Amino acid sequence: MSILIQHVTLNGALCDVYIEGNRFKTIAPHIACAADCVLDGKGKAILPGFYNTHNHAAMTSMRGYADDIDLFPWLKNHIWPFEACITEEDVYQCTRLAILEMIRGGTVFFNDMYWFSVAAVRAIEEMGIRAAVGRLFIEASPGIILEQNRKENEKLEAMKASLSSRVILTYAPHAIYTVSGKTLSMIAEQAKAGNDFIHIHASETELEVANSYKDHGLSPIAWLDTCGMLGPRTILAHCVHLSIDDIALIRQRECIIAHNPTSNHKLASGRFRFHEVVQEAGCHVTIGTDGVASNNNLSMLEAMKFAALSAKDQSKKATAAPANLIFDCATRKGAEAFSIHAGVIEEGRLADALLVDLYHPTMVPNHHLISNMVYAADTSCVDTVICDGRILMDNKVIPGERDMIISAQRTIEGILGRLTTNE
Repeated sequence: MSILIQHVTLNGALCDVYIEGNRFKTIAPHIACAADCVLDGKGKAILPGFYNTHNHAAMTSMRGYADDIDLFPWLKNHIWPFEACITEEDVYQCTRLAILEMIRGGTVFFNDMYWFSVAAVRAIEEMGIRAAVGRLFIEASPGIILEQNRKENEKLEAMKASLSSRVILTYAPHAIYTVSGKTLSMIAEQAKAGNDFIHIHASETELEVANSYKDHGLSPIAWLDTCGMLGPRTILAHCVHLSIDDIALIRQRECIIAHNPTSNHKLASGRFRFHEVVQEAGCHVTIGTDGVASNNNLSMLEAMKFAALSAKDQSKKATAAPANLIFDCATRKGAEAFSIHAGVIEEGRLADALLVDLYHPTMVPNHHLISNMVYAADTSCVDTVICDGRILMDNKVIPGERDMIISAQRTIEGILGRLTTNE
């Protein structure tokens, strides 16, 4: 498959972009060659796609279901009972719904942690997006992994060799309050042996930190380090409540922080110290949306704006989290976190990109394109999305979208019916 994008704006100049297979082959002012697909880039800018580094995709089933509740009562009284009613088919349908939403917003990759991960992989492979899918670990009791998790992880392992290059498998222990030190240490050893990524919630709330000191005499970050969990292939979701020592340890171990500003605000978890952690300490930080149940959308554009404004408010510095840095965290740094050779529009890179309508109201005037993307844009400005050299959305059209939305709505109605019966 080859794609030629003609007369598109890149870094402020008009050019043509030629994609061959799944990589950018040539970027030049005029490219004279045949292509399987020719796109008119006039009035559009080409930008890297977004890499959503923390998500629970199938939680689209819970959009608006349990809002305005503190995290732990939210989980215990609402989310976990709801999740007890979901099936593998539910996860497939609701993951497709999530992917539709992400494609519409220019997202080409997401890092997922959820139940029935095999069903999520099925949706991901069908729809052409990139993803990291977690082997989920939650314990029934210390040292005893839930049987559902164990069986699902075995299924993932069995299909690993047949997965496309777009799908990465990770180890995804939920958190230190749902997984014991013994199991965390075991996961750390297995991940190291396989050179795999680890994805875990960490230091999200004050209560989590307080309980960690009570149970282990250490912060969550220090406890994870004791368990061997920290390293350059560890993605720590949230990291809202970090001590100076935590920040130094994360920097030393070269961990990746997945910053989720929108859900942090909604659940009142606290304000991530972006300026201190990123601009002063130099930690690796990416951006995620978290799941729809705590956001309530999967827009990386909105997440970028929240990240920038939250950083300025928290640090009391208007110069904190400048637009170029935030955009970099949502694109290039997200790709690099998962060793994906993408995140930049450049010859030889994997062909992940989006075309933005420069005549969309939020893009006019175009004094500074990246500032517009971070502070002004919404998902309706995204015209075309390309992932791994495949067009996922063209002229705002995703094939089969309407049918997938209807299927998801019926699926969610079925979950609610079972939930009502269980109550």
